[in-house]
Amino acid sequence: MTPIAGKPVVTAAEMRAAENCAIAAGTSADDLMERAGKGIAAAVHRLAAGAPVLVLCGPGNNGGDGYVAATALAAMGHDVRIAAMAEPSSDAAKHARAAWTGPIESIAEAKPAPVLLDALFGTGLSRGLDDTLSARLCELVNAARLAITVDLPSGVATDDGTVLSPVPDFEVTLTLGAVKPAHLLQPAARHCGAVRLIDIGIVADSAAHVLGRPNLPAPSPDSHKYNRGMVVIVGGPMRGAALLASTAAMRAGAGYVALLDGGAGGPHALVHRAFDDQPLDDDRIGALLIGPGLGRNEEAAARLDKALASDRPLIIDGDALHLLKDRLDRLRNRPAPAILTPHEGEFTALFGKLDGSKLDRARTAARQANAILVYKGADTVIAAPDGRARLARDGSDWLSTAGTGDVLAGTIAATLAADLDPLEAAAAGVWLHGEAARRLGASFIADDLANALTAVRASL
Repeated sequence: MTPIAGKPVVTAAEMRAAENCAIAAGTSADDLMERAGKGIAAAVHRLAAGAPVLVLCGPGNNGGDGYVAATALAAMGHDVRIAAMAEPSSDAAKHARAAWTGPIESIAEAKPAPVLLDALFGTGLSRGLDDTLSARLCELVNAARLAITVDLPSGVATDDGTVLSPVPDFEVTLTLGAVKPAHLLQPAARHCGAVRLIDIGIVADSAAHVLGRPNLPAPSPDSHKYNRGMVVIVGGPMRGAALLASTAAMRAGAGYVALLDGGAGGPHALVHRAFDDQPLDDDRIGALLIGPGLGRNEEAAARLDKALASDRPLIIDGDALHLLKDRLDRLRNRPAPAILTPHEGEFTALFGKLDGSKLDRARTAARQANAILVYKGADTVIAAPDGRARLARDGSDWLSTAGTGDVLAGTIAATLAADLDPLEAAAAGVWLHGEAARRLGASFIADDLANALTAVRASL
């Protein structure tokens, strides 16, 4: 049972391909099911603390995994019951069912247990559970003290996180072989609880990975304010947003932050300059951020034009994203990397309605813009034009307050200025931002979030 940070995220088709490769190399379907079931049993044994377990088995291989797990749990001394919805349909599941020596109940008549293991349906589900089965699953899960699901909660689509029928909340999801997009994409992710990986001995790789703890450079004896990372932020009439971004950049590790607003305020270490007094092609600039508090008038558009004309790494956020729609060709042809940080509304305004999952849409938009996309939301997807991606989960619901997006933009500016690969810089900024929110807990404001970055950055 392994944490999923940094692990590959595979689609249903990629998972089937990995399983087929393992079978072609000599591992039988029965062997894979045996490994999965025993891995599930070991995890449930650790979590159940000796309590009775009810296993719900479906007709496919997910149900077969449940039969193996139940047999192994019984051998460990657990009081285990199985409730099945139908006879097994695959050969491996039939063999697993035959190895179970206890009775099998109907799901309709099964009494609840302190621990519920859902092995009805896993990867590859294309339609929802019927109303009766869905309602019964919810009833049994809600009656349990601990609800665990095998691979995915029954009733969700693997690749896009769609909820196909009503799904209860599980405390733990035990994913088999690899992480799936639905573990990270909403609305399915909110039902998964803690996601842990069960190794079944197959190699499933992908260009998409779960967001993990970043490896950020610490200052050395030779460090100074410029090689620590100089961030320049182009301000506008809504000065609070740019001040939040500036504070975040400083507390996330930048060595020098200049805010081009001609004003005052913020930490004393923040340098204020008028927009026209700072050349935007200064070689010392490690990251140029435009958007927080920029506005959408002619002056804002002129400032965006100058930022696009610079040869410095660029982050485009907020109002600047709305102004970017008619300037995408200029963005694509810039010699320096760019990171865009849209939420759903900004994304749609810039790219229109794209097809596919949030991961698919982020990758398509990254290719169209020739830029890194940080597609924000309750689930955040970070995608590069070459198809690499990072998926974040466990975003704090308390981030739904004004200014937290400005804090994220400033945080990413600091990590980009540290001369990281742009995708890794964006991923590091998202991780720092999410970790700061996690540490704050509940009822914080954006100012708290920016200030909390100091301790998070110091912890790396």
